[in-house]
Amino acid sequence: MKDTENGGAGFIAIDAKLPLNRHGFEASRLVLGCMGFGGGWTRDPLTAEHLKQMHEGMDAALSVGINMVDHANIYAFGKAEQVFGQMLKERPGLRDQLVIQSKCGIRWAEREGESNRFDFSKSHILESVDGILSRLGIESLDILLLHRPDPLIEPEEVAEAFEALRSSGKVKRFGVSNMSAGQMRYLQAFLDEPIVANQLELSLTKLDWLDSQVHVNQEAGKLSSFPDGTLEYCRLNHVQIQAWSPLRGLFNVDLGQAEPRVRATDELVGSMAEERGVSKEAIALSFLLRHPARIQPVLGTSRPERIRACAEAMQVELSREEWYKLYVTSRGRPMP
Repeated sequence: MKDTENGGAGFIAIDAKLPLNRHGFEASRLVLGCMGFGGGWTRDPLTAEHLKQMHEGMDAALSVGINMVDHANIYAFGKAEQVFGQMLKERPGLRDQLVIQSKCGIRWAEREGESNRFDFSKSHILESVDGILSRLGIESLDILLLHRPDPLIEPEEVAEAFEALRSSGKVKRFGVSNMSAGQMRYLQAFLDEPIVANQLELSLTKLDWLDSQVHVNQEAGKLSSFPDGTLEYCRLNHVQIQAWSPLRGLFNVDLGQAEPRVRATDELVGSMAEERGVSKEAIALSFLLRHPARIQPVLGTSRPERIRACAEAMQVELSREEWYKLYVTSRGRPMP
């Protein structure tokens, strides 16, 4: 699959073994996360500079084979989707080359004294998707994720909303974010369509998703916050695991103030990157790519040079020994 739209020159890096691609998509292994576009978390209007930034970010993604984008209706208070929609309007034909995903379910406080909350009611899901489609300027969303678990979820309502969106052609597939195996299993029991994705925070420095597996039947396991069986459930049921903030904790910290394990990990990542002639981002992301769950990292940067640096991860194949060296170093303690 080759992109020819407005300067994108890369072949799309399709991975047929991605669980997501079992559900009718041709999605790249890496995803362009769009939270950083649209001018950030302000109520200021969009500018020509914001639109230029969106074009440049999309061009960088396409040039390195990324054809999937991740949104949420709350990002930049809706402006991230809005500026993306303006970009699409200026580039006829680009929409058909992309896999577009967005999320809904988080509601900001609407008046003083209220708190932010989650809302998986049928009415809110339907209203949210109409807003998403309007801001993006498209007729159909490829994937809709529920954005974090709602303790007040009525799965029958979610099922009705999903069926209405699917039958109307507004959404093709559905997924979740930050859900455990039990929560997915419960929701799936009410759905006619399979849950196709679960977006979780996973990275080289946030390791509870791995520690929960190696600490079974050990005292250290009591400290893990990662829900038991979640990775296994996703793998058994062809649910695409997506990693949000896949570089957090290593590239956005003051290393002078960081824990010794983080400084040691940064040094190791740097030496491995220098040895291979790739970016440090590529090494950190390759740690996720090496896992057999075929994790799909969602890149959180809007900078073209950083997007290209992250894509170098596709050139890196870590050996088992290298992967474990990164894991143990980041753990800051030996394997049990």
